[in-house]
Amino acid sequence: EQWGKVRALIDDTGARVQEAGPSVPVEVLGLSGTPEAGDVLNVVDGEAKAREIADYRGRKARETLAAQGSRTTLDQLLAQAKAGGPVKELPIVVKADVQGSAEAIMQALEKIGNDEVRVRVLHAGVGAITESDVQLADASNAPIIGFNVRANAQARDSANQKGVEIRYYSIIYNVVDDVTAAASGMLSAEIKETFIGYAKILQVFKVTGVGKVAGCIVTEGVARRHAGVRLLRDNVVIHEGKLKTLKRFKDEVKEVHVSQECGMAFENYEDIREGDVIEIFTTEEIERSL
Repeated sequence: EQWGKVRALIDDTGARVQEAGPSVPVEVLGLSGTPEAGDVLNVVDGEAKAREIADYRGRKARETLAAQGSRTTLDQLLAQAKAGGPVKELPIVVKADVQGSAEAIMQALEKIGNDEVRVRVLHAGVGAITESDVQLADASNAPIIGFNVRANAQARDSANQKGVEIRYYSIIYNVVDDVTAAASGMLSAEIKETFIGYAKILQVFKVTGVGKVAGCIVTEGVARRHAGVRLLRDNVVIHEGKLKTLKRFKDEVKEVHVSQECGMAFENYEDIREGDVIEIFTTEEIERSL
């Protein structure tokens, strides 16, 4: 994806040479960017032709990566929907000052996650952050990590226009900490349930504007307004929902304690009978971390 005009060839002794044949190692000066180990260097007749080919290959590479990202996400959503929950991905583009740093960051980031959330490095390259990197990040909704590199002016302008986040780092474990925190934020919260009481339905009333109301006595613990409830009939759960109203005599109250009588109505549910038992509980969302 890089192009340029050969300005100089330097052999392994530091001398400038005019040409290099097969199996002759040389440094090539004049490329528009930093290629990666293993890239193929093609020689063409003119600079315009080289730029045209590089632009085309860069565009195709970005389209391929973006398409792979979409397919991966859709495939995972389909598979996880059958299993009962989605796998979420955090896509990231990495640019570093040297190849060793890029590879180390990529390996560290791809270890982050579990069977619910994981990090996917779309691209890990060497050199300044370019407009091409911003285009790839924008297509995949990914942030860009710059390790000891900065974005050029065109890339900064493009990132501002597209809303692509660029973060700069000089310490690898800071990269890992921030990405781990971001991935943790994608985890579904753990729901902690706490049992708080039982009530028994003594009588069922029909109240205008409210519907069916259960006249109850709290047999254990406490009943709280807006708490979660399960309706038990012969020790079988037949409904789970929330309390719509909780009254003592004619007054709406926040809670009713053991041995006290009260009136309860459920949200969007009225199949209640004398003798049914109401199990009352609260829920709390607990943030999880990787």
